Formats: sequence, structure tokens, C-alpha cells
Amino acid sequence: QMQLVESGGGLVQTGGSLRLSCAASGRTFSTYAMGWFRQAPGKEREFVAAIRWRGGSTCYADSVKGRFTISRDNAKNTVYLQMNSLKPEDTAVYYCAASPHFCSDSERKYDYWGQGTQVTVSS
Repeated sequence: QMQLVESGGGLVQTGGSLRLSCAASGRTFSTYAMGWFRQAPGKEREFVAAIRWRGGSTCYADSVKGRFTISRDNAKNTVYLQMNSLKPEDTAVYYCAASPHFCSDSERKYDYWGQGTQVTVSS
């Protein structure tokens, strides 16, 4: 089993920044890619970004490219999502997830999920 705990969400104005963290524990991570998804009210959960645990390759949804950056600290078993130039449409619950498949945008490819952290961007 793997436990994932997100933190760092909150309320920010349009154009502001937030950094989300996802701390992983309970299982070795070397074979897992880590991803971030988000779910806005009334919408389906959507892929945001992913990173290999080794090598650092990343991929992003088109809607966040150039604004969001995913990174990881292997020593701390933590994945980050730096979000800049935030827009009201970025408002959602953000989830961290782990998958044996890199850069998958399908929820079904992710085995472990965190509880989510709320991000609200005011206009």
C-alpha cells in the first residue's frame, strides 16, 4: 500500500501562485510515476501533470503548460506542483496519484490516490 497526503491548497487571487505538495509513504516509489489531477465542481476529474520518479521526465495538460511545474524530491518522497499565473478556471480539488505508467491521463492507470486539497482562485 502507498499513502499519499496532499497539502498547500488555499485561496489565491487571479495571477497568484501556490505550491502543492504530495508526501508519499508506505511503499517503494522507484517504479511509480506521480501525477496530479483536479476536479472542479460539476466536472469530471482531469489530468494536470505527471513526472517519472527516476529521470525527471514530465508531461502536462495543454491547459496548464507554461504555468504549472511538477517536480519531485526523491529523498523526501515528495512531489510538488508549482502553480503560477493562476486563473479562476484553475479552481478545483487537486489530487496526487501514483501510477506504474508514465504520463497517463487516465484515472484508471493510477493505483493510489490522496484525499485532495482545495485550490480556489478568486477573480
